[in-house]
Amino acid sequence: MIELAIGAIVVALVFDFLNGFHDAANSIATIVGTRILRPLHAVTLAAAANFIGPFLFGVAVATTVGKGIINPDFVTLNIIIGALAGAIVWDIITWLLGLPTSSSHALVGGIIGAGIAGAGSHVIILDGIQKVGMGILVSPIAGFAAAFAMGLAIMTVFAKAKPHAVNSAFGRLQLVSATYFSLTHGANDGQKTMGVIALILLTQGVITKFSVPYYVIIMAALAISLGTFFGGWRIVKTMAVKITQLRPYQGFAAETSAASILATLAWLGIPASTTHAISGSIMGVGAVRRMSAVRWSIGKRIVWAWVITIPASAAVSFVIMLFIKAISH
Repeated sequence: MIELAIGAIVVALVFDFLNGFHDAANSIATIVGTRILRPLHAVTLAAAANFIGPFLFGVAVATTVGKGIINPDFVTLNIIIGALAGAIVWDIITWLLGLPTSSSHALVGGIIGAGIAGAGSHVIILDGIQKVGMGILVSPIAGFAAAFAMGLAIMTVFAKAKPHAVNSAFGRLQLVSATYFSLTHGANDGQKTMGVIALILLTQGVITKFSVPYYVIIMAALAISLGTFFGGWRIVKTMAVKITQLRPYQGFAAETSAASILATLAWLGIPASTTHAISGSIMGVGAVRRMSAVRWSIGKRIVWAWVITIPASAAVSFVIMLFIKAISH
């Protein structure tokens, strides 16, 4: 059993690595899109900030994921492995398609699907699902509104300034906003795997009540930061170039808005999606110039990917869990 537990922790860290790899686009899209940093420099900055983030914002999200989606009393190692496998498969599929979907919600869907297949629908905790639903709704809408308002305010204040001076100033400020966003990315996304690993330790009696040990925070933070460093360049192209053409002030507004939303939701323990937050924010700043500046067809494709992520990953995990049950008997 101990070998299976170690294997489950390894799979969780692989998912965490893929989360960073898949979501590298979120951390660096705007700063690459505005050409303030080269991709390698941007991804190095993001990886370092991703590692630090979980230490600054607490572990409320990890607690929600670990014991707020399904009742931990019914959780087994097989269910955890089924949930992680489903999330990983969905992440790989969407990475191959270049879709900036949410790794966080893929994990939530995986937990739901594996939980139902492994223990029945009664183990699902509706309050936790509602928290996730709130994050899905709030992060892109609030990101769009906040980035639109900030972009409009910047345009109004600097309307008479020389474009070169504005771009230069906000180019430097973008280094700050990109770091801020990467910190919140590490804080929110990194915590999901911490919750899963803590749940594994609980099932094995290593910890007697749900908590996130310090060494788990370090392991998960390291895995997501390494994933971010190696980056998912297919998705960077979608986020940085295809949605809209970004100027430095727009990149600053998008990153700052998205990061503030993620920081707030992390404190509240709501597992939000960095993908949703930054996508909404990029669309918001793009719409400041004119609505046609945003390629809404790309936006529509992204939204559909958001909508299907939880049910699709749940379905994949459900099937995988049935297979695990079949071979384990």
